[in-house]
Amino acid sequence: MNRPLLDPGQGYDALRAAFRWHVPADFSISAVCCDNWARAAPERLALIDLSGDGFVRYWTYGELAAASDRLANAFAARGVRRGETVAVLLPQGPAVLITHFAAMKLGAVVLPLFTLFGPDALAYRLADARARIVVTDGASLEKLDEIRGALPDLRDVYCIDPSPEHSFWAEIDRASDRFAPVPVGADDPAVLIYTSGTTGAPKGVVHAHRFLLGHLPNIELSQGFFPKPGAVGWTPADWAWIGGLMDMAMPCLFYGVPLVSRRMARFDPDEAFAIMRDHRVTNLFLPPTALKLMRGAQVPKGLSVRAVSSGGESLGAEMLAWGREALNAPINEIYGQTECNLVVCSAEGLFPTRPGTMGRAVPGAEVAVIDGEGRRVADGQIGEIAIRRGHPVMFLEYLGKPDATAAKFSGDWLKTGDLGMRDNEGYFTYVARDDDIISSAGYRIGPSEIENCLTGHPDVVMAACIGVPDAVRGEVVKAFVVLREGADWDGLEAVLIQRVRDRISPHVAPRRVERRETLPMTATGKIMRRELRG
Repeated sequence: MNRPLLDPGQGYDALRAAFRWHVPADFSISAVCCDNWARAAPERLALIDLSGDGFVRYWTYGELAAASDRLANAFAARGVRRGETVAVLLPQGPAVLITHFAAMKLGAVVLPLFTLFGPDALAYRLADARARIVVTDGASLEKLDEIRGALPDLRDVYCIDPSPEHSFWAEIDRASDRFAPVPVGADDPAVLIYTSGTTGAPKGVVHAHRFLLGHLPNIELSQGFFPKPGAVGWTPADWAWIGGLMDMAMPCLFYGVPLVSRRMARFDPDEAFAIMRDHRVTNLFLPPTALKLMRGAQVPKGLSVRAVSSGGESLGAEMLAWGREALNAPINEIYGQTECNLVVCSAEGLFPTRPGTMGRAVPGAEVAVIDGEGRRVADGQIGEIAIRRGHPVMFLEYLGKPDATAAKFSGDWLKTGDLGMRDNEGYFTYVARDDDIISSAGYRIGPSEIENCLTGHPDVVMAACIGVPDAVRGEVVKAFVVLREGADWDGLEAVLIQRVRDRISPHVAPRRVERRETLPMTATGKIMRRELRG
């Protein structure tokens, strides 16, 4: 079936020199991650679902394929057509994968959404994407009910729990299992993931089916020449995040590696270790925050870990040493962003790990540090990290934003907005953001959406958000507000924090809100967030 792209018998330089991309014209994520396996080995284990209370449900590729065929028929009966958007508002579980594959079999585009999103965050994304169907659970129905009137394109809501809406599982049971997938090409849109910038509303990042292939060289290296016999994969990261979906879930299914599904309401390091031990997990994607919490917990005996990948912030020598000692496995740092993911990594065993660096460019990716004119800077100099056009992992466009798409590039280079430097051996070091993105627990948080939520309160005239250092999360959000004349500050800080938690998401809510009489502004009226960092 699907073979690794890299030869473990070669060294790093030889791998890079020999590597060539081969992207089939008719490449389809649903085919290579589900249907092809279902035809070749229908009883092969695909998913170990731990979402029930103490109940384990094992899903084969044949079962995933049959369920997604039935759901594709149900979607088609509701009028979903090629190029339309199907949203998934669910925690980890089989319904997420079934919905992804069903939508893709119709040539539709999947929009993964965090269950933590509040009604404002959901309303913007669903309206901007013109989502036709949402698949969700009972816990999120109330939020959807609140905003349905503002979503004229939304036709139906499917619920995996008993509810007045269309029953997800009943629809699958009623539908025919005979389905012929709509032919799609490698460059056809497959997934839409929203990312936040520093100004304006969140942007929808459109990815083609080929972007799965673009992730694989990094996965193979950062996971220790993945896969090896007996591999089992898991990540606690939400599959609505590109990190959870594409840094572990889909690559496991592509390679026929059993994937563990268990999304905790709140990350519990003891439960994480129990999952790893009881299900003999060998390969993990663990965000830095998860690793920091696990480092403070008791490590059980009997782990089978072979490699861990982590991204979002530098881990440091002590954390890397802890991984080697406590987990008996390397922790390899990985680097990318929603628009162009997984282009740099560490790969212990292939080349030496250098704490403080992100690693080296993976085979098939040309990564450079450039200046403001798009020219490479000398090794050792700080510039903007950039990736040359042509990589399969690179996004197609920002949905409906051609100017923003064009501005993302300088000639043939995609600009990441991250400042960094490269040494003479090709190791990249992250220095800072070139904008106001806040990096918290591996999530990249744009301030604008939070600021808009704060100024939506009748007592707030202006708001600005920055990231401040945090020992566990790297950064947390801090907000500054200017109040209307006569407004009462007493108790308002807690109200504003809760407003963001409820209307956007708990993970972006400020930890502190500071009252200011004025905010620093440019001559053109833009808030100077850098001045607030002091």
